Amino acid sequence: MSRPTFSSLDPRTGAELAEYPVHDADEVGRAVGRAREAARWWGPLGHEGRKKWLLDWKKSIARGAEELAGIISAETGKPREDALLEVMLAVEHLDWAAKNAGKVLRRRKVSSGLVSANQASSVGYEPMGVVGVIGPWNYPVYTPMGSISYALAAGNAVVFKPSELTPGVAVWLADRWQALVPNQPVLQVVTGDGTTGAALVRAGVDKMAFTGSAATAKKVMAACAETLTPIVVEAGGKDPLLVDADADLDAAAGFAVFGALGNAGQTCAGVERVYVVDAVYDEFLNLLRDKVSALPVGKVSGVYGPMTLPGQVDVVREHVQDALDRGGRAVVGGLESIDDGYVRPIVLADVPEDSSAVCEETFGPTVVVNRVRDLDEAVTRANGTTYGLGASIFTKDQKKAMRLAEELRTGVVTIGSVLGFAGVGALPFGGVGDSGFGRIHGADGLREFSRVKSITRQKFRAPLNLLTIERKARDMKIAAAMLKMRHGR
Repeated sequence: MSRPTFSSLDPRTGAELAEYPVHDADEVGRAVGRAREAARWWGPLGHEGRKKWLLDWKKSIARGAEELAGIISAETGKPREDALLEVMLAVEHLDWAAKNAGKVLRRRKVSSGLVSANQASSVGYEPMGVVGVIGPWNYPVYTPMGSISYALAAGNAVVFKPSELTPGVAVWLADRWQALVPNQPVLQVVTGDGTTGAALVRAGVDKMAFTGSAATAKKVMAACAETLTPIVVEAGGKDPLLVDADADLDAAAGFAVFGALGNAGQTCAGVERVYVVDAVYDEFLNLLRDKVSALPVGKVSGVYGPMTLPGQVDVVREHVQDALDRGGRAVVGGLESIDDGYVRPIVLADVPEDSSAVCEETFGPTVVVNRVRDLDEAVTRANGTTYGLGASIFTKDQKKAMRLAEELRTGVVTIGSVLGFAGVGALPFGGVGDSGFGRIHGADGLREFSRVKSITRQKFRAPLNLLTIERKARDMKIAAAMLKMRHGR
């Protein structure tokens, strides 16, 4: 019986790019078994040993960046320059993870405190073993590499299941690894549909990293719960951009255009809502309208490409329709902007806060611009959805900006730009609520894929021997007195 296969397609033309196997549960299980064997080689190399291999892999990716960008562009439809930028950012994170894992995860001493002064205490981080990664199609290198790079740097082997829309990108990355270390499958790729992903979840991995919709995340979590497999989830967002009366409106409008329309709006931390203080609302909206209207758009030659996932067009249409039906107005574009597989820019204004265009993730080149009394009201509205991934703030009052950033219910805030965190390796990334939990990137990302191990070593016998079944009354009397003296006053 021949193995089932599927094809990757260029969303700009519909042309078939390549054919890939649909790996079944047995094949996925064997991949995890090979990964577990490879992990026994990879983990004991230590941080310095792994750093060498990871930096060699980084060099290989960087040298082939143009080729990889071409595959990204073909599979997603995004402009080649955007694809190359994605590779650049992914390489920065790989570099940071490789160079900082030793410092972050090394065993370190901690204070034992007065009561346990006879103990030498330390904490360290060990590899988990095998990490399963399920990646998305919108940023098929940058997003999954946020898990892969940090999991590898922490000493784990990885089995990566990419989206069925972007398998070629994942295969290219794994091939580059195999070219360096042909006999150690520390990084493997399994391709296929949802059944392949489900098989990976149930294949006995030590942790799952998932990026996708909140609805799918819940199904993956349910499967992980069967075996108590821990999981880190990034499940999208409905990110707001806040504009104060004193803001540089031209800069804010420019960043709003980039955040809302870049990658055809198919960015989990992109801008989907804008809240502008009433005093400058009309001026900002006019600036935004002019900037958006001047953009060259088109499936092949525009500033962004087609919708990578064809079904997402229907979601965009539903949200725009709901916004208009509920009294919102189209400032740029409208329902007529939604074509078969491509959506021209849509700017909506005065949309009710309970509209799906405001409450639910649209994931398309649309943006809602609503007026607020002040930025405090903007924060209240920004926090009004179930999502909490990112946000942006534009004001010249940096003290106010920092205060508001603390009040926003999000995992990351950018002041004076959008997506400012994306290339900062030291910053952890993740959300709250329906945007997921856990963190990738930064020190937290390295620890996310590690097991914590605490060790104490008795240096000398305790003056008060309380850890015995035959405690002396004198020791307990002194300990009770110390309790009151240290903590009861």
